[in-house]
Amino acid sequence: VQPSVPPVPNYKLSMSIPEWLQAIQTYMKMLQYNHTGTQFFEIRKSRPLSGLMETAREMTRESLPIKCLEAVILGIYLTNGQPSVERFPISFKTHFSGNYFHHVVLGIYCNGRYGSLGMSRRSDLMDKPLTYRTLSDLIFEFEDSYKKYLHSVKKVKIGLYVPHEPHSFQPIEWKQLVLNVSKMMRTDVRKELEKFARDMRMKILKPSSAHSPMKERPRGKSLSPRRRQGSPQRRACRRDKS
Repeated sequence: VQPSVPPVPNYKLSMSIPEWLQAIQTYMKMLQYNHTGTQFFEIRKSRPLSGLMETAREMTRESLPIKCLEAVILGIYLTNGQPSVERFPISFKTHFSGNYFHHVVLGIYCNGRYGSLGMSRRSDLMDKPLTYRTLSDLIFEFEDSYKKYLHSVKKVKIGLYVPHEPHSFQPIEWKQLVLNVSKMMRTDVRKELEKFARDMRMKILKPSSAHSPMKERPRGKSLSPRRRQGSPQRRACRRDKS
């Protein structure tokens, strides 16, 4: 039997933004989480937004299961026509039982509230309702969810708002703010996140890649960032316990 293809959600004027986000998340859940070990869509994080939106369109056509990184791209694609909804990537690096895991969700900011869209093996590590008053409240909610699975969060990376221009040649800025949360007090994490969130809302941040593409290169590793592009996200959701 041919599996039924879930219909791509359409925004209706009668919908509130939380209802619209819920419809998008429901659609992603209908595609299901990809447990196969094979990534169906290649997503290079350095690609321009326009190319990634092409991949998202392909996802809606193919209706194959997706992982966390694909869900972020799909979430951006499906929220594109909603200028009141700001979208930005949130990445987590966690440690569990001697291994490191990577996970990414799409942060949402709308009407003075934060939430998220995403996909994960764990239901509380993906979408969060648009009810959090601050960015740090949202991040701490994820941290608390991770604790249930005995994962300690080592790093949190927050990207910039993704432009609503689907034909943009700009790449997504994935890690404008990088916090080593495991080495910080919660009060300091909150302070950093709130300052960053304020700057984001005022749109005064510029992509870090614009002025120093090499800034984020890991110390002691001389592999060119380009050659490594394929591996981090293939690893990203394969072993993320998420």
